[in-house]
Amino acid sequence: MNATSNVCLSPELDRQFKHLWHLVGNTPMLELQYIYKNKPGKIYVKCENYNLTGSIKDRMALYILHKSYMNCKIQPDDIIVEATSGNTGIAFSAIGKNLGHRVKIIMPNWLSKERIDIIKSMGAEIELISKEEGGFLRSIKLCEELASKGGVFIPRQFENQYNIEAHELTTGKEIALQLENIGLRADAFVAGVGTGGTVMGVGKQLKKYNPEVKIHPLEPLESPTLTTGYKVGIHRIQGISDEFIPAIVQLDKLDKIISASDGDSIIMAQKLASQLGLAVGISSGANIIGAIKLREEMGDDAVVVTIIADDNKKYLSTDLVKDEPMKESYLTKDIHFTGSLSIKRLEKPLLI
Repeated sequence: MNATSNVCLSPELDRQFKHLWHLVGNTPMLELQYIYKNKPGKIYVKCENYNLTGSIKDRMALYILHKSYMNCKIQPDDIIVEATSGNTGIAFSAIGKNLGHRVKIIMPNWLSKERIDIIKSMGAEIELISKEEGGFLRSIKLCEELASKGGVFIPRQFENQYNIEAHELTTGKEIALQLENIGLRADAFVAGVGTGGTVMGVGKQLKKYNPEVKIHPLEPLESPTLTTGYKVGIHRIQGISDEFIPAIVQLDKLDKIISASDGDSIIMAQKLASQLGLAVGISSGANIIGAIKLREEMGDDAVVVTIIADDNKKYLSTDLVKDEPMKESYLTKDIHFTGSLSIKRLEKPLLI
């Protein structure tokens, strides 16, 4: 990540990016231990709630901005404008403001109040789009319309290859090295698909360490966008399965799609908090369900990895903090967490 000799990335700005990389990435991992149907098991999770704004999206936001400066795709006086379901908007608001940019976030109006309030608190402008107005797809179109007038930088997270590269060079590399430090390598990785950057980038890196590793995208059972190719039904797992399959997602390079019910995911997140003290969001509950399903399917020796995508602070007005009815079909019905072991961070962040 050395600065190039261009007029866009000044030495001062390059130093600021390097300082920010001390706040983004190089997160710890955990070995989660559980009992499922009276049998012990364990999975491995990357704790992305330790990033600057509490979510994995900080990695992508910081990397895209740095690379865009290096390639003169953004100017210091540009307004950053992005369509988002929340965490990405928070990440660009924080990092964009840190770098001195005005930020405007366009997002659907059905997302949690906390997401909206956090974005506003960082001085970013926010525009909310209803389902009747076109929801997420309309949000993306509005970004493009603003960009056509000039003076605007759009990260285009759903199609930007730097999104994948960020997770290949940081998230995936960290997972591989942290597991290697304890004598392991991943046999499978699973993560919910919002933009798809995480599953594509981590998968690309993990295959360098184990060509046979299985890489699984995850989606809500109630809204199987990846399976059908379009928006189907509604769900409560904010941040994944929007209204389309993102351009950077290549399903032919991934293994089978894993599904998790939103109710099951809510209860799983609640159990992680009440049994292990891990205060995580609903999509993290879904990821844990996917990882346990895979581990039980692959066998006792399988090293299955997933992501804690964010913390619970953005969900305190949602069903995450309400009583969720248990259904007979839920995996959480037979799950009890018994403990966790930490896997330390790397000695030095990768991109500094």
